[in-house]
Amino acid sequence: MKTILVTGGAGFIGSHLCAALLRKKYDVICVDNFYTGCKNNIRSLIDNPHFEVIRHDVTVPLSLEIDEIYNLACPASPIHYQFDPVQTTKTNVHGSINILDLANRTKAKVLQASTSEVYGDPQEHPQKESYHGSVNPIGPRSCYDEGKRCAETLFFDFHRQHNVKIKIARIFNTYGPNMNCNDGRVVSNFIVQALRGEDITIYGEGHQTRSFCYVDDLVKGLIALMEADDDITGPINLGNPIEFTIRELAEHVIQLTNPSNQIVYKDLPVDDPKRRRPDITQAERLLGWSPRIPLQEGLLKTIHYGS
Repeated sequence: MKTILVTGGAGFIGSHLCAALLRKKYDVICVDNFYTGCKNNIRSLIDNPHFEVIRHDVTVPLSLEIDEIYNLACPASPIHYQFDPVQTTKTNVHGSINILDLANRTKAKVLQASTSEVYGDPQEHPQKESYHGSVNPIGPRSCYDEGKRCAETLFFDFHRQHNVKIKIARIFNTYGPNMNCNDGRVVSNFIVQALRGEDITIYGEGHQTRSFCYVDDLVKGLIALMEADDDITGPINLGNPIEFTIRELAEHVIQLTNPSNQIVYKDLPVDDPKRRRPDITQAERLLGWSPRIPLQEGLLKTIHYGS
């Protein structure tokens, strides 16, 4: 039986990943400092004898005996990663070094949860893994964007220098149950506002686009990447290639919750990407993976959780 470490395991995606790994009968160690992770996300897992929780910050080295690591430790919403940008950078850089050192010592395979933010405000559309991105290195989002880019560099350097078995997944917009209702991401924002009967806030004119992947689909992609042949290192895009404008998303949420809600518009944040859509050709070809859950179905599941 494999022992698998999930850093950030009490977070939104991490908690779903821990549950999926337990269903596969693995021993799962969840490490989280609970800065954005939540105990409620993993409450249903606590009594499982194959599940263990450790409160720990990955910027501090840790010593465990494990077979695989999923490194999801980092706040992912702008509100949270911009609150303490220096710590965000440390989590991405120092945290990655500590996780890679652990993988090197234990000969564990390690997957880095990277992000579509490495593409910045892209000049290429849709974004292929070969695209190097258009990122502002000194803007308010840089702690996250450049931190994740540096983490990818570290993973490949450990792979080349120490033969560490690595996997890199570039995750595009993901949504579903266990999202923090105050995390500032667009799906949770719209659903919370709609359920409270408030106006739906769109930043900019709502013409910017995103591609929304339901969390169950994303978790299957992460596991498929980890279980793929060792020579499939990535980076590999994981996301839904169906593109929606932000206004279209708002209209979907209003239709499913409260048709009387109104849309209001505010200024677009600095460096907010105008278009975002993954090219998932590699995921389809190498992993046999593509998302299955349509937006309408996923939103209904998420709204039910939020209500």
